[in-house]
Amino acid sequence: MEKVMMSVFVSIVLGLVLLFLGLFLGASIFSGREKSSPFECGFDPVGSSRVPFSLRFFLLAVIFAVFDVEIVLLFPAIMGVGNDGMWLGGYFVLVLFLAILFLGVVHEWREGSLEWES
Repeated sequence: MEKVMMSVFVSIVLGLVLLFLGLFLGASIFSGREKSSPFECGFDPVGSSRVPFSLRFFLLAVIFAVFDVEIVLLFPAIMGVGNDGMWLGGYFVLVLFLAILFLGVVHEWREGSLEWES
């Protein structure tokens, strides 16, 4: 128990030290018009540097990330199904998890978020 508490304490202290070190070293002393403007080979920028991006692409990327994490969470459960590694509650949790994911896909499909073209 002592080793666990010591490792938690060291982790928290190390995290705080790195956080404050990053805040102090990352602070920009020289901020002004020239530093905040985009650099285009010494010329004044042509057009806007804030190019709008497709919100559909962003939403599709978020959906991909959610289902990618879902595969990572499902893999250990599926590996435990065949060799008596799961108890009845584990099966219930697995089916509930899959049902929630299925309902999420149905919702995204009906909403039109999975359609690339309008």
